[in-house]
Amino acid sequence: MNSSMIYNVQRPKEVDPNKSYPALFLMHGIGSNEQNMLSLVEGLKQNFIIFSIRGHLEQPPGFAYFTIEGYGKPHRPVFDEAVARLSDFIDYASSQYPIDESRLYLLGFSQGAILSMTLALTLGSRIKGIVALNGYIPQFVKEEYSVQSVSQLSAFISHGEHDRVFPLEWGVANKEYLENMGANVTFKVYPEGHTVSKANYHDYVKWILESID
Repeated sequence: MNSSMIYNVQRPKEVDPNKSYPALFLMHGIGSNEQNMLSLVEGLKQNFIIFSIRGHLEQPPGFAYFTIEGYGKPHRPVFDEAVARLSDFIDYASSQYPIDESRLYLLGFSQGAILSMTLALTLGSRIKGIVALNGYIPQFVKEEYSVQSVSQLSAFISHGEHDRVFPLEWGVANKEYLENMGANVTFKVYPEGHTVSKANYHDYVKWILESID
């Protein structure tokens, strides 16, 4: 079985062959790549098998998972394909690596945050937790996708107070939507733009480590 996605995998330094491990799937922002996400999980490398997934579309100077047709509106067919590819990748990784499928986590920034929240909604109880940094949930996902129960989901949602790419109101809307769907949401706002601050990093690393037990 092969994957259609290019990815980087990081394992704990000492892997017990008789043990399964929590998995963390990383998704980058537009124009970035799978290597750039690894600095965001330095504090988690001993606890997870980490998969950093490259977007399959070229978007110089890097890559993307989908294209957009308007502000806050992805091209639906391209977005649908990205969701399908990433869902397939999670299946692939689960079949090829010693993963504890009861502890699957998604972490994404910008485009990756959009996809992390969407995958949580489409995969339902398969996903234990997500970290969504400066993203939004497309309206067509809420209205037209087959959204599964997320009553078991833990979500860390953060947003920059001065984000000029996706306004803070979109982060608040993420929180409210996921809470209304029954997820356990931690929501943080940072005095930053469209970026991940050190304080944000320390907060979500602590949150993930506390949630995997």
